Amino acid sequence: MSHHLPNADLAVLSACQTATGDETLSDSEEAVHLSAGMLNVGYKSVVGTMWSISDYIALEVMRVFYTATAKQVKSGGELQLAYVLHEATKGLRSKPVRTNDFLRWVSFVHFGL
Repeated sequence: MSHHLPNADLAVLSACQTATGDETLSDSEEAVHLSAGMLNVGYKSVVGTMWSISDYIALEVMRVFYTATAKQVKSGGELQLAYVLHEATKGLRSKPVRTNDFLRWVSFVHFGL
């Protein structure tokens, strides 16, 4: 937390539970997790997950996320990463409904700009 990275734009933490807090770590109302730590050191945007995800789901979401982000960068437009993540998870939501479909995509979260 002592580092400051003023030019850091995006951290993608597609591993399991990178946005999961631990209520025993803080007496305040703050969320304490790896994603929040990345924001604290200067990243403008952070993508994380709130619980365990399958490798296949992470691959599918990140494939769409990185492709759409690259298109935004090439076009010179402003990065709209929350919308990009939304579009990436929307593909999973359109698959045939099963009892655990909601849990497959809702774990992915975006913090920051």
